Amino acid sequence: MTAWRSAFKEIPICGKAFTHHVEKGAHAGRSPQIGMCDDPAGTLERYRLQEWLALISSELHKMFSPWLFHPEHGELAERAARAKIAERFAILDAHLAARPYLLGDKFTVADAYAFAIVGWSRPTRIDLALFPNLNRFMERVATRPRVREAMRAEGLVTAA
Repeated sequence: MTAWRSAFKEIPICGKAFTHHVEKGAHAGRSPQIGMCDDPAGTLERYRLQEWLALISSELHKMFSPWLFHPEHGELAERAARAKIAERFAILDAHLAARPYLLGDKFTVADAYAFAIVGWSRPTRIDLALFPNLNRFMERVATRPRVREAMRAEGLVTAA
């Protein structure tokens, strides 16, 4: 287990701003089957959700930024980012070996966030074949009706 993952093993992390925003959206008249933030505040399940949101935002999302959005940083930034992203993908891959979604059998906002960020692997030419469990996760999430609808709306896939 890496220091990155073990540091969060017992300590619940609060990605407050993002979680609060998502929670407000998830409960603002949207369909209850979305399953974005069903666990009550203060429960271990909610802390695990917040943990994954914080990890995705701070340890994966930010890794794409130096070279995906700022090519002026050059090849050195790209190589460093690719190495860090591979480390993070390996952690996700290992975690997803035993479950279909990050928190088990239930799709949550953390899965939606991970799907969006890991999806940046396509335009950045990061091969998910090296991460078979993560690749299956991406395929599984991509089959969800709302995900397909959103991807069509964004022009990421064509209507079938």
